Amino acid sequence: MAANPRRGTADPAGSARSRTAAAGSRETSWAARAAPAAERPDAAERTVHAQAERLARHDQQLRAALDELGRAKDREIATLQEQLLTSEATVHSLQAAVHQRDELIRQLQPRAELLQDICRRRFPLAGLLAALAEAERLGPLPVNDPGHSLPGGSGPPLANSAGEEGDKDHLQPAVFGTTV
Repeated sequence: MAANPRRGTADPAGSARSRTAAAGSRETSWAARAAPAAERPDAAERTVHAQAERLARHDQQLRAALDELGRAKDREIATLQEQLLTSEATVHSLQAAVHQRDELIRQLQPRAELLQDICRRRFPLAGLLAALAEAERLGPLPVNDPGHSLPGGSGPPLANSAGEEGDKDHLQPAVFGTTV
């Protein structure tokens, strides 16, 4: 018989009950502990599965965003290539225009130099033309007398010779005029 620790006396029926109650409480506590432990792997598996699904969705979203960025980059590259081609065509056009103008300048350069030379000589040339116009206005000398004497009849005869007086047969009358 077992002694009842509380009472200090032996109680054979009580000890069997207490052993049975202790065994039953051990089984209940083990079962109570085992149930959550059995549920833990299931909960962990559900958590891992949910996390995997979230990561897969997130990965899919990132891939979609990356694809959109790639398409946007390709559109921008295409736009920039069009702008580059347009700019290159404009540059070639401008270079051709510059070349044409350079050629025109090369052709006009001798004429410009001639005009500058004429401008430098304009005032002396204007004076010469004015003198020639005055000479034409005065007209030729009257031819009344073979000796071409001065008006008023006095003085030596005029002639356009630079040589001797014996060559008077070959003399021409002095006449002003332009032959240009």
